[in-house]
Amino acid sequence: MARYTESVCKLCRRENLKLFLKGEKCLTEKCPEEKRPYAPGEHGRRRRGKESQYALQLREKQKAKRLYGVLEKQFRGYYQEASRRKGITGENLLQLLEARLDNIIYRLGYGASRAASRQLIRHGHVLVNNRKVNIPSFLVKENDVVAINPKSSASQAIKVFVKSPNRAEVPSWIRADDKNLKSTIIHIPEREEIQVPLQEQLIVELYSK
Repeated sequence: MARYTESVCKLCRRENLKLFLKGEKCLTEKCPEEKRPYAPGEHGRRRRGKESQYALQLREKQKAKRLYGVLEKQFRGYYQEASRRKGITGENLLQLLEARLDNIIYRLGYGASRAASRQLIRHGHVLVNNRKVNIPSFLVKENDVVAINPKSSASQAIKVFVKSPNRAEVPSWIRADDKNLKSTIIHIPEREEIQVPLQEQLIVELYSK
C-alpha cells in the first residue's frame, strides 16, 4: 500500500501550518515549524510573491490531504462521493474525512497523531460495535460505538495517555467514556463543529475545473 515515507515535519513547514503529524512533539520547542517557519529546501526562505488562484486551490487540497493523512487517489474518491451526496460538496467532503476511524481515534485522544491512531487500528486494538476493525479508512456512522479492545495490550498505555494535559478536547459530537475507553458517535459533525483550518470551497473549485 502506498504511503508517505519522508519527514512529516517538512509537510508542516511547506504548508506554513502545524498539522500535528508528530503528536506531542508538535507542542514542544523542538517542533521544526517553530524553529524554521519557512518552506523546506534551498529556496525555502525566498519571499513568496502573490499566488495565483490555482496555486491557492492546490495548496488547500494539499493541506487537507496532509492533515488527514490521505493520498491523492483516495482523496479524489472522497471528493467524488461528496459531490454525489445531497448538500454542500465541501462540507460533505470534510464530514467524510472526519468520519474516518483513524480520525475518530485521534479526536478521542487515544492516539497522539492520526498516524499513531492508524497504527492502533491496524494492530487490531480497536472495536466498532464490538467487532474488531483494522481498516483506518473505515467510515463510522451515527450511534456507532468505538472502543479499545479491553483485552488489548495497548489499553493501559492509552488510559495513561488520555490523562495527559496535552490531550485535545474531545469534540461535542462524540460522547467519550475514558474509564472504559468506549465512545459513542452522537452524530456526524456539521461544518461549524469541524475545527480545521481549511477553506474547503477552494478544493471544490479545483476539482470542478
